[in-house]
Amino acid sequence: MEPMDIIGKSKEDASLPKATMTKIIKEMLPPDVRVARDAQDLLIECCVEFINLISSESNEVCNREEKRTIAPEHVLKALQVLGFGEYIEEVYAAYEQHKMETMDSLKGGKWSNGAEMTEEEALAEQQRMFAEARARMNGGGITSKQPDTDQSLDS
Repeated sequence: MEPMDIIGKSKEDASLPKATMTKIIKEMLPPDVRVARDAQDLLIECCVEFINLISSESNEVCNREEKRTIAPEHVLKALQVLGFGEYIEEVYAAYEQHKMETMDSLKGGKWSNGAEMTEEEALAEQQRMFAEARARMNGGGITSKQPDTDQSLDS
């Protein structure tokens, strides 16, 4: 079984957004340099292949450690194994920056009123989310966001 078959796409179907990749390519080059469309397509294919290579090796590292989830450490080890050790420091720095940005966005997100949710609030939110999930599974849309009403009783 191909690794990408798990999510319903073959390896050949995997790609990256062309507009985003074209923008990245243009940003990396001096303003007076143009890149032919064929060259852009080739660069995108190379990026996809690189991602597949790193993903596959990360999965192998994960399996050798008898883990079920690929962790950032597995990706870093895969880079080393595949001979891309010179990238590890920069990749790790990008990972740390991502963690900090993610933590900042969580602090400023939905539950950032300065206090933890009470157990009752958490239970009410859980019930609301369950009711929404049931409604979606039963073919309905998302129902009211009121946490104290159990939508399953209405059906």
